[in-house]
Amino acid sequence: MSAVKVQENEARMGYGTVAKSLHWLIAAILVGQFALGWLMPKVRRGSEPGFSMNVHISIGIVVLALIVLRFLWRMTHGAPLEADLPRWQRYTSVAVHWVLYALVLVSTMSGWFYASARGWPLTFFDLFPLPALVAQGSPTGRAIGEIHESIVWVLVVIIAIHVLAALVHAFVYRDRVMQRMLFGSR
Repeated sequence: MSAVKVQENEARMGYGTVAKSLHWLIAAILVGQFALGWLMPKVRRGSEPGFSMNVHISIGIVVLALIVLRFLWRMTHGAPLEADLPRWQRYTSVAVHWVLYALVLVSTMSGWFYASARGWPLTFFDLFPLPALVAQGSPTGRAIGEIHESIVWVLVVIIAIHVLAALVHAFVYRDRVMQRMLFGSR
């Protein structure tokens, strides 16, 4: 079977292994990131990043790389649309997915801007330095960084809606929408 036929078949039946792997990996990391962010000490004037903040920032960079990869994969491989769904559900599904990508991207970048504006030395798991996106004390960096927590809460709400919709499809509508993203199902 040609690669085009395989791709068309996957699009009709469900997400491929790469899309599923990226989806569940990002989901798991985001759960950990949210918990870590919630448990970290509050950042105050003159705060220095401790171990948990450095880990949080490094994991944020991993999430940033993964969401860019997921976005590129989606752009080049598409996403299966369930033809049996009402039009409003198909449009809502596409919109929610794009909003999720945007929120993950904005939340990771705003955190990086925030750390940069604070003048924190940034490293990726202490392996190599990360560049500052703005100069220390930058009003732009501070403004972007100050929306980080709000963006994360909006992200949590949209993720909750996403999960709730998947569960409604699985247990109320009893269709195959949720199963398309599960491993071992076609």
